[in-house]
Amino acid sequence: MTATLSEQSAEEVGRFPEPVVRFDGVSKRFAPDVTALDDVTFSVRPGEVVVLLGLSGSGKSTLLRHVDGLRRPTSGTVSVLDTDVGNAGGRTLRGLRTRIGFIFQQFDLVGSLTLLENVCTGALGRLRGPRLGLLSYPRDVRLEALRQLERVGLADQAFQRADTLSGGQQQRGAVARALLQRPEILLADEPVASLDPESSAQVMALIREISAEDGLTVLCSLHQVDLALSWGDRMVGLRGGRVVLDTAASGLGRDEVMAVYSQVGATADAVLAAAV
Repeated sequence: MTATLSEQSAEEVGRFPEPVVRFDGVSKRFAPDVTALDDVTFSVRPGEVVVLLGLSGSGKSTLLRHVDGLRRPTSGTVSVLDTDVGNAGGRTLRGLRTRIGFIFQQFDLVGSLTLLENVCTGALGRLRGPRLGLLSYPRDVRLEALRQLERVGLADQAFQRADTLSGGQQQRGAVARALLQRPEILLADEPVASLDPESSAQVMALIREISAEDGLTVLCSLHQVDLALSWGDRMVGLRGGRVVLDTAASGLGRDEVMAVYSQVGATADAVLAAAV
């Protein structure tokens, strides 16, 4: 069932661009008896839309956090945009993070600020000094933020407080904020877990559309199998911290994906969930 890029022949790999994300034998342990990632090897090429699937505690969030250096591997190597993340120093890591957008489940917008100011914070990585208030951002940043809000269908809500928006609107605002970073890679950790089915479909369709327009590489963890099959280019399934499925989404059946969620061989979810 697993057909990883690492198993392709050198001749076949030569036809494709070099990976922008590469995990080589990566393991992550939080305690002697808690292994979140177990000898994970896979790579992601530019423009791919990859969906991570698996039980809660299977290692999806930990894997995503290794991409931008929020976690460091216990063993193995994580290479992102030609940077060895595990050995990257402060300045190098900060530079890498400006090239990686991250969308979280809980939106993480500041409720008391306008939506536009929340989106402007996506540019902080390339600005010097602190910012206080919308007008403290350069005019070009404010205009770019408005353009991103227009892309996600929220230009009319730009000056509305973030905490007055619906969950789906807040998540679209979070997408606009991530895009203001001008990222090359977009990470999304259960971005629609707290949304209703209609809002979930809208947010995922939006991310897919923007990925195609901007040539973004996307890694996204999801629990909704049907949504994942209709949205991703490639499915990577994790169980107990190990990759148990890695294949193109095209032609993949729901039953094959559901096998990833088998309890057989899974690490104790309650223990891992607290760590990852």
